[in-house]
Amino acid sequence: MSIAFSVTRSNPARAATPLVIVALAADAPMPRALVALDKACGGGITLAFRRKDFTGAKDEALLLLSPGAGPERVLLVGSGHGDVKGLTRAATLGGRKATALGVGRAQFWAEDLEGDRLEGAIAGLSLGSWEFRELHSPVPAAKRKKALSKVALHVRDVRAARAPLAAGVAVAEGQRLARRLAMLPGNICTPEFLARTARDIAKRHKLGVKVMGRRDLQRLKMGSFLAVAQGTTQDPKLIVLEYKGGRRGGAPVVLVGKGLCFDTGGVSIKPAPGMELMKFDMSGAAGVLGAMEAIARLKPKINVVGLVGSTTNVVDGDAVKPGDVVRASNGKSIEIQNTDAEGRLVLADVLCYAQRYRPQAVVDAATLTGAVVIALGAVAMGVMGNDQALVDEVLAAGRRGGELGWQLPLFDEYKEQLKSDVADLRNIGGRGAGTITAGLFLQEFAEGMSWAHLDVAGTAYSETDLVVMPKGPTGTPVRTFVEFVRGRAR
Repeated sequence: MSIAFSVTRSNPARAATPLVIVALAADAPMPRALVALDKACGGGITLAFRRKDFTGAKDEALLLLSPGAGPERVLLVGSGHGDVKGLTRAATLGGRKATALGVGRAQFWAEDLEGDRLEGAIAGLSLGSWEFRELHSPVPAAKRKKALSKVALHVRDVRAARAPLAAGVAVAEGQRLARRLAMLPGNICTPEFLARTARDIAKRHKLGVKVMGRRDLQRLKMGSFLAVAQGTTQDPKLIVLEYKGGRRGGAPVVLVGKGLCFDTGGVSIKPAPGMELMKFDMSGAAGVLGAMEAIARLKPKINVVGLVGSTTNVVDGDAVKPGDVVRASNGKSIEIQNTDAEGRLVLADVLCYAQRYRPQAVVDAATLTGAVVIALGAVAMGVMGNDQALVDEVLAAGRRGGELGWQLPLFDEYKEQLKSDVADLRNIGGRGAGTITAGLFLQEFAEGMSWAHLDVAGTAYSETDLVVMPKGPTGTPVRTFVEFVRGRAR
């Protein structure tokens, strides 16, 4: 369920609300604007500061009860250094705590809540309050807690807040869509389900949409994509969404997402423990669809194309085998040495398809390699590309959106690992530099384009609780995509 966000100039001390969330920076004095709210809490804020029960440190939270008129509760959350990143994280924690309390409605206060700070607070509140309950049995009414459905944010200038309010809501809705898609199990979120989602986005926002199936892929000679899909009875989908906000005929930005709705590894089957997490192997596709939802709401003056290659990688008598050789749509032959390196096979043909748009830039995202988790953990995306200026631009977009990335090199020396005895290249390069060789494989199909690749295998979902969010999908790389497009549109 989405949250209805609004802005207000009212004094939080007089707010008739179940909860006021207050974000405060570390070791800073209590702002004068909170004197009345402190009084409404019986001096609780001052006392908390004096006793060091609350210092404003990152991920710190303290709940105060208000005995008099005004808000029923005040939740102090620490924003650390107090910058946009810290404020967004504090808002995320506040949203999660508010949801756990079951208050239904809340207000949010922080100093200088305008522009990027207001937008970040909205995105954070939405991230923290998001829950996936749609497949659970209904909770009895007596035990049911209210979902956070309304949040008013305190600003100095309501008129100036309209644009960042709308932008924050757009990003929040894109992230919520991406997280829901990623969280749905593979028997529900199928390639056809992703296609229906794309059609729904297109219908609501008047975007162009095209969905192609197995016969279309055969006509396009996408032998690499089809090799992954040949073991499944589900129709693979190449999904195209077109947002036309720029000049007619202008070169678009193309966003590409890997949409493996479930990945068993194929004949090179994965170990059983943890295989259920492979429903998240379509997180790149979810990121593209979430970004297109947000972009359509933001209405930037630029043309954007979203491409999703979606199928499942399963085992049956027709499944592709190690040692098989297939040919991609650009004519290059590929020896498949490991059927679990399937995402790059799908993306190879989708990247070739992107060339027909003569794009100004192509950015793809995929949960591509386990090696990136070893290299960068759950903190940063692996970023690679054939255009250093574009890579720098993508890294900056990620920083603005709170999704950190780290560049890995695509040195020619690593290409030796992709040499094949029977084909132009093979789909794996061995244990060493696994993320880099996967990037080099994709680079073979991005010729003639300015291209960057995001390996989000460590960041698109979490197997542990993240304090501000529960385990599960994080919404990455929606904000990187959105910030990149906004940067190009300025």
